[in-house]
This record gives sequence, C-alpha cells and structure tokens, in this order.
Amino acid sequence: MKKITNRLSLLATLCVLTFVLQNCEQKQKEKTLEVEKEVIVESEKPEYFLLRPEVEKAYGYSHAVKIGNSIKISGAVSMDDEGNPTAAGDIGQQMKNCYADLEKILKHYGCTFDDVVKEDVFTTDMAQMLEKSAYRAEIYKNRFPTGTWLEVKGLALPEFMIEIELEVHKSK
Repeated sequence: MKKITNRLSLLATLCVLTFVLQNCEQKQKEKTLEVEKEVIVESEKPEYFLLRPEVEKAYGYSHAVKIGNSIKISGAVSMDDEGNPTAAGDIGQQMKNCYADLEKILKHYGCTFDDVVKEDVFTTDMAQMLEKSAYRAEIYKNRFPTGTWLEVKGLALPEFMIEIELEVHKSK
C-alpha cells in the first residue's frame, strides 16, 4: 500500500510540475508577443522629413515619410530654397537638380540610389526627357528601379519640365 501511495504522490507531483511549467511557458510566450508588438509598433511610427520646410509648409506636403523600412519621397522639381523654379527651359539641368535634391533626402535616411525600388517620372516633354534620360545611368550605377514615365499637361508651376518621385526600401 505504501508503494501505491508513493507512486500516487509522485504522479501528483509530476502533474503539478507539468502544469506549472506549461503555465510559465505560456506567460513567457505572452511576454515575448508583447515585446514583439511594441517593436513593430515603434518601427512603424512615421518619420517625416522636410527638405525645404518653409516651401513645403506653404504648399502643404512633406518631402518624405519613412515607415519601417519603406520611404516614400514626394516628387522633386528643380527649385531653389525659396521655392523658385531653376533652369527654366533646360530639362537636362532640371533633371540633375531633381536628383541632387533626392540624394539629399536619401542621405538623410542613410540610403543611396541603390536602395530605390520605384521611380516615377512626370514630364511635360517626353521627347526631351528621352533625349536626356541617359543621365540616369550616372545615378543608378548598379541597376535601375521599377517605375513609370508619364508625359503630363503641366506640373505645379509652368517652368517645371520634370518631377521625380521615389519609393525606397532601406535594408537593415
């Protein structure tokens, strides 16, 4: 009889230990999920960037927004720091000015043109754009991103001939 009692006690102890260990494991999983949730929420908090704060506030936009590893960059146009158009009538120089501004934004986020996954180009003169498009090979040295080129009737100001917007994926 004593053997049966000892075995029952041992069995009861094992059951209690199993229950306690499962309960601890469940609590640990819940804590891990809470921490993962906090990390995800923090990494998805939008980070805004203004290249020309006064101009962007006047027109009502942010030049770039980063959420997680994705960065959306508003269309860059050829303008000075006061928002005045530059290089009027010269689409090649306007293109260079756009890429110079885009590079500043990419650097702010620790990126390069190698991180660009999508580039959309809007132009008021596709024929001239195509003539000058070889310059892009100086920008995208390793590979070209996806994207769309559109000829449009007009851009924000009549002097603007080209506008370039980007989507970026920042690798960790």
